[in-house]
Amino acid sequence: MPSTPVVFIHGLWIHATTWKPWIDFFGQAGFSPIAPPWPGSADTVDEARAHPEKAAGYGVTEVADHYARIIGALPAKPVVIGHSFGGLLAQVLLGRNLASAAVAIDAAPIKGVLALPFSALRVASVALKNPANMKKAVSLTAAEFRYGFGNMLSHEDSEELFRRWTIPSPGRPLFQAAFANFNPNAATKVDTGNANRGPLLLIAGEHDHTVPPAITRGTLKLYHRSPAVTELKEIPNRGHSLTIDKGWREVATTALDWLKGKTN
Repeated sequence: MPSTPVVFIHGLWIHATTWKPWIDFFGQAGFSPIAPPWPGSADTVDEARAHPEKAAGYGVTEVADHYARIIGALPAKPVVIGHSFGGLLAQVLLGRNLASAAVAIDAAPIKGVLALPFSALRVASVALKNPANMKKAVSLTAAEFRYGFGNMLSHEDSEELFRRWTIPSPGRPLFQAAFANFNPNAATKVDTGNANRGPLLLIAGEHDHTVPPAITRGTLKLYHRSPAVTELKEIPNRGHSLTIDKGWREVATTALDWLKGKTN
C-alpha cells in the first residue's frame, strides 16, 4: 500500500527549501513528502533574490490553484502542512476536499477573522504601506525579519536565518488578507462549514508577532459550524520562525503526533 503523501507549503518571504528537515522527518515516519514552491518562485534562494519580478502579482487563488494541480497529480489525497500564508492555503485546499488532513502553523488570517493585533499590522505594513506593492514582489530587511520572524531568537540566530532563507514574495496576498472582510468574494475565504472535510490542526506560536495567537483563536471560532475535527495547539515561547529555527523538531513532532490515527 503506498504511503500517504504530504505537501508542505511555505509562506511569504521564506523559500520552499526550508522544509528539507521536515521532509526528512516525515519521510522517516513513513510518509511521502514534497515541498513545491509557489508559482513564480525559483528553485534556489539565490535565483529568487536575483529575479524578484518572477514572483510578483500572484494572489491567494492563483497559488491555491497551483497547489491543487500538484495535488491532482499525486497517487492519493495528501496531508497538507502549511506555515503562515501556507497555513491559509492549507485551509483553502482542505475546504475544497483536496486534502485528507491539514496542519496550519501560524496561519495568516482567513476571511472572517476580526482580530488585528498591532504587531501583525506592523509586519503587514511592509507591503501595505505602498499600494504599488500589490503588483510587486516585496522583500524584508534584516530588522523587519527580526521583528516578524526572529523576535524569540538571539540576534545572531535571526541574522543567520535571514541570510540563509529570505526571498522576495508577492505583496498581493497581504492586500487580499487585509481587506478580506470588506470583500464578499475574498480570495482568503475558506469553507469553514464543510462537514465532510478532513481533520484540521491549527498551531500557534505563543509570541508570534506576524500571526499572534489571537488570530489563530479567531480562526478556530470560524469552524464552529462544522462537525469535522478542528483543534488548536499553542507552542510556548515561540515566534513566527518556529518551523525553520533550531526548535523546528518540536513543532514537527507536534504535527506528526497529532496526525497519527487521522490518516490511513
